[in-house]
Amino acid sequence: MDKAIITCAVTGVLTDPKQHPVPVTAEQMASSSREAYDAGAAIVHLHFRRQEPGLGHLPTWDPEVCAAISDAVREACPGIIINMSTGVMGPDISEPAAAMRRIKPEIAACNAGTLNYLKTRSDGSWAWPPLVFDNPVAKVKAFLDVMNEVGARPEFECFDTGILRSVGLFVENKLAEHPHCNFVMGVASGMAADPDLLPLLRKWLPPGASWEVTAIGRADVWPLHQRTAELGGSLRTGLEDTFYLPDGTKARGNGELVAAIAECATRAGRGIASPAEARAMLGLRAAG
Repeated sequence: MDKAIITCAVTGVLTDPKQHPVPVTAEQMASSSREAYDAGAAIVHLHFRRQEPGLGHLPTWDPEVCAAISDAVREACPGIIINMSTGVMGPDISEPAAAMRRIKPEIAACNAGTLNYLKTRSDGSWAWPPLVFDNPVAKVKAFLDVMNEVGARPEFECFDTGILRSVGLFVENKLAEHPHCNFVMGVASGMAADPDLLPLLRKWLPPGASWEVTAIGRADVWPLHQRTAELGGSLRTGLEDTFYLPDGTKARGNGELVAAIAECATRAGRGIASPAEARAMLGLRAAG
């Protein structure tokens, strides 16, 4: 039986734990990851938050904080695969690079191109000041160099079709080989969370590439997850991506979201990959 790899995006970068049930501390991250692991997640995608009282809504790259969180997750979830966020604005990647060198994740996110990151409110005003999520080729290469150094497989984050096609150019230019591509769908200024896009996106994958979908939104993203499962992609959900279950109710934690996405795989006639199986499928090193 074909098996689906499930990733849980545990917390995200800026969500305020005073407003939403996102884990922040090492203990909370380990407990929430364990819920996801028990529900079928083989991979956890980690962002790291500041640990000082009242500052848990802010990110950190402090290597020791990152290590404390990732070590707690690994201890709570034997064999789990760590997928580390790396996204930063501007050309200086020294902080995420230091964190990568400290925790040595099996997978690291590699944002594969630049995006105008925009969103409007109901009255048309900007939800935040328009910003450019800048990922020029020199920055991508710098990240890939560090990932190669620490033995992390890059996961190319593709926010639009041009960025996806750029991954193929990275392969042609020998910057990458056998890429894993993540279709990020639902960002207001990126690709829509539309299941009808998936056949086209798969068509534009580099030869031999594996793929998954990150679906950003509310309950309306679940048909996209179902279609991803039917087309053979890897699956991802978690409190970074959505707070809502397929029936529109709010999830109480990551375990409920992972259980729901595992049901998508089951309906598609697929099994759920264990961490060991996911390592083999993705060509990752064995668990330490």
